[in-house]
Order: sequence, then C-alpha cells, then structure tokens
Amino acid sequence: MTPAQETIRRVLTPLALAPLPEDENTSLFDAGVIDSFGLMDAVSQLEEAFGKKVPDADLVPRRFETLAKIEHYFSK
Repeated sequence: MTPAQETIRRVLTPLALAPLPEDENTSLFDAGVIDSFGLMDAVSQLEEAFGKKVPDADLVPRRFETLAKIEHYFSK
C-alpha cells in the first residue's frame, strides 16, 4: 500500500458508514461507505491531510467515487 493509500484509508475510516472496500476501484457510494452529504466532510479531511485545496468546481461525486480516484486526485 502506498503512503497516499494509507492516508486516504486513515482519513476515511472514521467517516465511513460501512467498511472500506479492499478493491480500490469499488464505488464508495454503491458500497454504502459514503453518501453525498459525507462527501463534503471527507474532502475537507482529505484536504487537510494532503495540504491541498479542492476547488468548488471539483466537488463532484464522480471525482471521489473510488479510493483509486481519490488517490489519483490528491497525487497530481
């Protein structure tokens, strides 16, 4: 597991409504891990953990749908 993956899991675990999936490409929304309301809290916590501000235009569920997409977003 990469350091970014570890950070993402550490941040999301206390916010998750269900266990985080093992498969990095599983939809967090379909798996019941997070809902659209929880997305804002999750992004806020991820911004703090990665030291990167997410512009309002990027706050769309499809960008943060999977652990892989979250890692890609915060790694660029």
